Amino acid sequence: MTNEKRTWRLGIDVGGTNTDAVVINGDLQLVAATKSPTTEDVMGGIEAAMHEVIRQIGPDAAKNIGFAMLGTTHCTNAIVERKRLNKVAAVRIGAPATTAVSCMADWPDELKNAMRVQDFLVHGGHEFDGREISELSEEELREVARIVADEGYESVAITSVFSPVSDAHEQRAATIMRDALGEDFPISVSSEIGSLGFLERENASILNAALHDVAITTADSFEAALAAEGLSDVAVYLGQNDGTLMSVEYAKRYPIFTIACGPTNSIRGASFLTKVKDAVVVDIGGTTTDVGVLSHGFPRESMVAVEIGDVRTNFRMPDLVSVGLGGGSIVRQHEDGSVTVGPDSVGYRVTQDALCFGGNVLTATDIVVAKGLVEGVGNSALVANLEPNLIEAAYADITRIIEDAVDAMKTSAGDVTVILVGGGSILSPSHLEGAGEVLRPENFGVANAIGSAIAQVSGQITKVFSLAETPRDQAIAESKERACAEAIAAGADPETVEVIEVEDIPMAYLGDALCIRVKAVGDLML
Repeated sequence: MTNEKRTWRLGIDVGGTNTDAVVINGDLQLVAATKSPTTEDVMGGIEAAMHEVIRQIGPDAAKNIGFAMLGTTHCTNAIVERKRLNKVAAVRIGAPATTAVSCMADWPDELKNAMRVQDFLVHGGHEFDGREISELSEEELREVARIVADEGYESVAITSVFSPVSDAHEQRAATIMRDALGEDFPISVSSEIGSLGFLERENASILNAALHDVAITTADSFEAALAAEGLSDVAVYLGQNDGTLMSVEYAKRYPIFTIACGPTNSIRGASFLTKVKDAVVVDIGGTTTDVGVLSHGFPRESMVAVEIGDVRTNFRMPDLVSVGLGGGSIVRQHEDGSVTVGPDSVGYRVTQDALCFGGNVLTATDIVVAKGLVEGVGNSALVANLEPNLIEAAYADITRIIEDAVDAMKTSAGDVTVILVGGGSILSPSHLEGAGEVLRPENFGVANAIGSAIAQVSGQITKVFSLAETPRDQAIAESKERACAEAIAAGADPETVEVIEVEDIPMAYLGDALCIRVKAVGDLML
């Protein structure tokens, strides 16, 4: 992998409609790109897109590829579809407290049933200032481990009260479980996944535990597909939802971090293509439009709890607005003469169902083709008979949807720079109310795959310190060190890792507590 010729990158990103693939050379120049319909099994679309870009560059040039990056919807799909999830033992460390609200109290029954989850309450946990609620019951934990082994549980999620303040009980519990179940038994520890907010952190940890086998299958299938193309010895990475990458082994430990990595790949790709570090990014696909914020070159994270598959969580997620607008969005004219676009869509069948492709469904793509705004898309003669009033009304609705989504993401009333990416961004006008400059960079259609290919590797921690025990400067220094260590564990080159973001928030309601959040990034290990 130290061979200088092996610096080319293969980037793949799976969307709801299309799976995009690119090859980028050692100078970070695009040398191949393609779109392939996303298949129901996901891997079929990945394999088809990969095969096409390898065909484009040829077998000799393919020998230059040293890295392969995948942004995938496998984990999201598993939760939404309630399929392929592990049988989980959820261990809550908090007795005699924490009994007022039971574990997974507000979860959909079908999701709990799909995971065959069982919760266990053991004595232990900490107060907000680090004092023990009660001594950790190792005897209870060993009994839980016995039940896990006897009843065939496939994964364990451990959540302790106020573990962002002190994770001592969680780490000891994980050690006891591994001693009983084996070093390789999948165990999710909540302090490594979520932040403050006990129930949300517990939920995120349980979901992470449920996704273990999905992550392994995804990684193994991707590596098998690479081997089939003669790329069996490349370094493989999966996309995280903060716009960075993680190694396969790291992804198997934290599969939940792959959720929503597609929009963040697009945001990073938009920054790379335009060299802009701060903007609103509008990613329009075949089915939906995702709008996010580019802040200092990385996606802005959500500061509120996020629902995944109807489950409330608090692990890091991008701050996004998603609306039902895409190239395949269905256009309807109602009896009162009004015209609406979406939210339903023909999705990846747009090239079969849209009027301009010989189909019989009026879509958003037909509107922009009829207006003469795009070239080389479908056959304009097939939409030449559309009524001008219909075309204008539909295009006005498309514009309104985009402008409303951009406004929803702005933090001030002033105009912002907007970057349009995604194959469906042909729908957007070049001027938007509330936007100053509207950029549509070259290769905008595969910005998501480009974002996957050029991404760095990150590490991030959120921890609460008591200033009575740890001075502020020492707490920040420790947090920086841990964040850098996380980036290295995820696959970053230690020589290139740097801290890019430090946030410390006094928590007056917890006394002298300080919540510190640090993010570090580094280049791929060559």
